[in-house]
Amino acid sequence: MKHPSNRAFYAYWDEKRDGERAPDRRALEPGAVRELLGDIFVLSYDPENGYPFRVAGTRVCALLNRDLKGQNFAALFAAASRAEITDILGVVSEELLAAVAGVTATARDGSLAHLELLLLPFSNRAHTPISLTGLLAPMQHSGQPLGDFTLTSWRYMNHPPQRFVPRVLKKLAIARGFMVYEGLR
Repeated sequence: MKHPSNRAFYAYWDEKRDGERAPDRRALEPGAVRELLGDIFVLSYDPENGYPFRVAGTRVCALLNRDLKGQNFAALFAAASRAEITDILGVVSEELLAAVAGVTATARDGSLAHLELLLLPFSNRAHTPISLTGLLAPMQHSGQPLGDFTLTSWRYMNHPPQRFVPRVLKKLAIARGFMVYEGLR
C-alpha cells in the first residue's frame, strides 16, 4: 500500500480482526478512524446490482461530485474494468480476502488522476446482510470531479496464519513421521 490513509485503515482493521479472517462489522468504531472517515465507504453485497454504496464519506462523494448512497460501485468503472472490479469485490466478500488496487480516473478537463483503493471484508454473520468496507484515496487530485475509473493493478492480501489450539500443538509435537488429522482447522 502506498497511501498513508490506506495503511492506517488497514492497520486498524487488522487489529480489530484479532487473528481471524475478518472482523465483525460492529468491532470497527468510527471514532477510532475519525480522520479517515471522509475517504471510507461501505458497500452492500449485491453482485447483481453492482455492490451499491450503503455509506460513502464526504471526500469520496466530493471526488465524484454527487451523493453515492444506493449507487452502483461497479458503475464508477469504465466498461473495460467493470468485470474485473466485480470479480475483486466478490473475492473480498466471499473469500474474506483484503485487496488493494491502483485506479486511474479521468477528470472533466481530461487529465488523469491516480487513486489507491483498499477493499476490506467484514466477517459474515447469520441473519445479517453481507457487506464490505473500503477506502478510496487520491494520490494527487486537481479538485475536479472524476469519472471512468480504470483498474491499473491489484493484489489480494494473505490471511493471517491460523492459530492452533494448544492440545493440537501438543499432539503435533509428539507425532513422528507423516500423520493426517481430519478436521484440523
